[in-house]
Amino acid sequence: MRRLVNDGYEAVEEMLAGYVAAQGKYVDFAENDKRVIVSKQMSEEPRVRIIVGGGSGHEPLFLGYVGKDFADAAVVGNINTSPSPEPCYNAVKAVDSGKGCLYMYGNYAGDVMNFDMGAEMAADDGIRVETVLVTDDIYSAENVEDRRGVAGDLIVFKAAASAAAKGLDLDAVKQAAEKANANTFSMGVALSSSTLPVTGKAIFEMKEGEMEVGMGIHGEPGIKRTSIEPADKVVDQIMGYLIEEMKLTADEEVHVLINGLGGLPVMDQYICYRRVDEILKEKGVHIHNPLVGNYATSMDMIGMSITLVRLDDELKDLLDTPCDTPYFKVD
Repeated sequence: MRRLVNDGYEAVEEMLAGYVAAQGKYVDFAENDKRVIVSKQMSEEPRVRIIVGGGSGHEPLFLGYVGKDFADAAVVGNINTSPSPEPCYNAVKAVDSGKGCLYMYGNYAGDVMNFDMGAEMAADDGIRVETVLVTDDIYSAENVEDRRGVAGDLIVFKAAASAAAKGLDLDAVKQAAEKANANTFSMGVALSSSTLPVTGKAIFEMKEGEMEVGMGIHGEPGIKRTSIEPADKVVDQIMGYLIEEMKLTADEEVHVLINGLGGLPVMDQYICYRRVDEILKEKGVHIHNPLVGNYATSMDMIGMSITLVRLDDELKDLLDTPCDTPYFKVD
């Protein structure tokens, strides 16, 4: 295992302790719950509070986006495992200001069950909690409502947080998140598994020199496994699926996110972006504020995903609204 950990069973707790110590300007633990990270830069005026979360192992996803005018709290589960209902509820208790809270997370069964239980517990206290599931992974299911959430989490979280920062009510904030989700499309490729710190073993088997387009961030099956191909061919394949799914046409405007899965060099990510840029410009599609980097990872997995967001003036404004967190800033 090529990981720098101590006891694998303590990896999440030690990571969270280190994160809060390093990012103390932005975050702290919720009172009496060290699986809930809360913002130290929440607005003083009452507003809808944004709560995100899911299993750990995808950093900086979830905890890295807690800060000023973005997520108000993140609930952190074990590696690739949903947080339990109690911290989901504790996050609401920690940040609610009387305007209600919005849960947002990727569409995975365990997360849905446990966050729903947290919302029920909050309702018993008279606190309204709504939920938006992110479903951007286009290959994961034919039915959009059954799709997984991957790097598009970042986009949907940002849209909702911006709406909350503008003072919109809970229904309007939820609508902003749903609109962002409906216009966000992702697909990835894996060249390796990730490694579990507890066992030191890969979570699935993949031979050196192989790749799988469409594979999920937990190793969910993709389209097919083949030998690794040149970057342009891989990008062409993924972009073909995305453009077909979106029915993308000339003169439309999109936001582009190249997301590294943890082990792919930044050099390779920009090589991939270069080809995405070429394809979209050849098609007459306009690109607005592209992002390249590690935003939603799978520990040390070698791979990347491409996310396209169809924009209109409203979504562009929401994505461009200033925010400040340890791992995402808009000036």
